Amino acid sequence: MRRTPQDPELSTRLRRRGFLGVAAGTAMASLLGAAAPAHAAATAADRDRCDPLVPKGRLGIQLYTLRDKVQALGFAAVFKELARHGYEQVEFAGYTQGTGDITLAGLRKLLREHGLRGIGSHVGYHSDNPDDYTFATQLEKVVDDAAALGLPHVGTAASPDRYGRTVDAWKRAAEDFNTYGAAARKRGLKFYQHNHQMEFGFAEDRPDVRLYDVLLAETDPELVYLEMDIYWAYAGQYRFSVRPDGTPAPFEPLDYVLKQPHRYPLFHVKDGEHDETSDDGYRMVDVGDGDIDYRRFLTKVGRTHGGKRHNWLVEHDQPEDSFRTARRSAAHLRSLRGSGH
Repeated sequence: MRRTPQDPELSTRLRRRGFLGVAAGTAMASLLGAAAPAHAAATAADRDRCDPLVPKGRLGIQLYTLRDKVQALGFAAVFKELARHGYEQVEFAGYTQGTGDITLAGLRKLLREHGLRGIGSHVGYHSDNPDDYTFATQLEKVVDDAAALGLPHVGTAASPDRYGRTVDAWKRAAEDFNTYGAAARKRGLKFYQHNHQMEFGFAEDRPDVRLYDVLLAETDPELVYLEMDIYWAYAGQYRFSVRPDGTPAPFEPLDYVLKQPHRYPLFHVKDGEHDETSDDGYRMVDVGDGDIDYRRFLTKVGRTHGGKRHNWLVEHDQPEDSFRTARRSAAHLRSLRGSGH
């Protein structure tokens, strides 16, 4: 039941507002056509503010986060739990993770049964043992396995330090990556490299050169893609904002993505609290509990050409409870909405 306000002054204001509303409505009717475009623009802006920053089908997790649960419970139990919390993708850190024998066909079947998609896999870069499963020693098998599992991406989380930390050393590593990228493309895959903080350091022989810039410049953008680990990128920003000679060298990780958004199909989403006692300036926490502004980061990346094609993969290197981390991180990312253009 609608009640009449008891405050006489409030009643008078409401009656006056109602009268003015009727009069304004009559005048506004004649202007409705002219106002329609502005109304449409406002509606579009409102819709943008309500759109989720992680589009449907683009939320995943790096299974390294859940390695304890995979080993203890198996892939099926872990996939079931992830699906419960709205995950749609998984990135592999090995295809067995201590579970014993499981075939790629069996793993692909489990993904399908739980409504998940394998989005990528981390494989070693090189090894002195020719029998080890790395890009350098078993390239054809690595790309064949990824294709058999139905993965669109296959990459490495290893630093390009194989030959050292000079400019020429990273140019040699870039040649390796171009080779791996070409092999991956033949199988319909994209090869990618995942960063840690040290990629943003400076060359030993050229302290004015950031090594990550060498990697970007020397790799073919049609063959070598990047998976930015956002946490480690900001740790690199903290650690390498000054050159060895003391010259300031600030950089913004987001700028790398905005300059070449097509090169970053994958992101690792992990969070950190500022911690001045840490060499990297952060202490890792669940997504949403830290100081990295993910609303800003996702909003800006989402505005880029093809922004809807990026994939956001939760990760925590040492979670106290990996299922809890997966659940809380997914809930936070699903809650983020656009702030409008």
